Amino acid sequence: MHRLFLPLIILTLCLCAEQPASAQTPSPASTSSPASGPTYTIQSGDTLSSIAERFSVSMNDLMTANNITDANSIQAGQQLVIPGLEDVTGTLNTDVINFGDSFHSLIRQTQIPAELLEKLNHIISPSEFYVGANMIVPQQNNSSILTNRTTPNAGESLLEIAVKQNTDPWTLVSINELGGTWDTLPGDVLYAPGAASASSQTASGLPSAFMDVQTPNLPFKQGGTAEIIVKPANGVTLGGILVDKPLHFFPMGDGRMVALQGVYVELDPGVYPLELDAALPNGTKQSFEQMVLVGIGDEPKVVEPVPPDDPSLLESEDKQVASIVSGATPTKDWQGKFILPVGLPYCIKDWFGTPRTFPYNGGVYHYFHGGVDYGVCSQDHPFDIYAAAPGTVVFAGKLLPAPNPPRGNATIINNGWGVYTLYAHQLDNGIYVTAGQQVQAGQLIGHIGATGHVTGPHLHFEMWVNGVQVNPLDWLSSTFP
Repeated sequence: MHRLFLPLIILTLCLCAEQPASAQTPSPASTSSPASGPTYTIQSGDTLSSIAERFSVSMNDLMTANNITDANSIQAGQQLVIPGLEDVTGTLNTDVINFGDSFHSLIRQTQIPAELLEKLNHIISPSEFYVGANMIVPQQNNSSILTNRTTPNAGESLLEIAVKQNTDPWTLVSINELGGTWDTLPGDVLYAPGAASASSQTASGLPSAFMDVQTPNLPFKQGGTAEIIVKPANGVTLGGILVDKPLHFFPMGDGRMVALQGVYVELDPGVYPLELDAALPNGTKQSFEQMVLVGIGDEPKVVEPVPPDDPSLLESEDKQVASIVSGATPTKDWQGKFILPVGLPYCIKDWFGTPRTFPYNGGVYHYFHGGVDYGVCSQDHPFDIYAAAPGTVVFAGKLLPAPNPPRGNATIINNGWGVYTLYAHQLDNGIYVTAGQQVQAGQLIGHIGATGHVTGPHLHFEMWVNGVQVNPLDWLSSTFP
């Protein structure tokens, strides 16, 4: 499991071994020498302004300290001296907070003073330490990150733990900032010198029912698919809630369980609760809750005016679709990435999540585009529609009895585990499958048309994950889980 408390994956260079590289070679006329202070390794997606904001320094000071004359010249992998932190040494690394991590255990694992971590990360209260947040952790010169961790069992003394870890109780007291050899509780995460032991894999700080929890692809994002992977203790039944949606867990075949949950595209960016619940064989229950970060989605939020429509039809059809895709069947039909639902070449006419408006009743009606539109882009463009993944057809036809419902002729396929694909605006007599039919990835299922509320022929391709519309392009480019 990739956790904050495992060895940091970012490349670090000791200041004593190598002079930090400037993001841009100074001009021959430059006579200024590099400033002193800790260094930060530029990450993919960083800009000089975002780095300056992150460390609460001005752009001018950051450029001066590194002899930079062009703010757009920086590249991932380069190192920057961070001015104003002359009392800090080493390299400033970043990592993402995972479920179960805590500020207290971070201090133990890194042996960095709490005041320094608070200063670097601008932490005012413990509530700011949430899943998906980036934390700056200084890698001190000639120091190492502790990886050997353990959790006391009920009734187990610090001396017994020390014997197991081939150390002494006073070393454990010092490393873990305990009040004394008596100051530890069952379930606490303690760090010890040496290589990671066998118990390190199960020392998570979570209740005993949760042996391991992973939350890949943090932070979660608007319109994205959240993965929550849990290794439960024997006989445990899992449940939980993300934001306000109940989680459904399914076995992965290796002792772990996974829940896939769509994140509403118009959910405000911020922190929301992720709760895990466990029902034990003896009838008792355990729960653990932590706040998780939901960030901005991939597509730019540019409002798109569209021709006037009937809001009642839009809302009625959305409710109908939501009722069809509400079930989470236990069989996972797909393997790997989903495939393109149209032939080559293809073009995208509209993206998922685009806000849409039209005049209505003296005001403005607002909704968002719930899928990806694959257009007909040339005279000889293919009109075939293919199943993006294996599954069972659960609907084929018009969703509403209206003469021209918004999605027109549509097919919905249940791909298992609460995942559904929807193919809309198909040609009249252009649906080639029936409800109850099993289909395979790449199977011809229909013909692109212009039925429904459209301005021209195209395929409107939607994906739903546990009752929430998500960006289909994520599933075409990444594997879940």
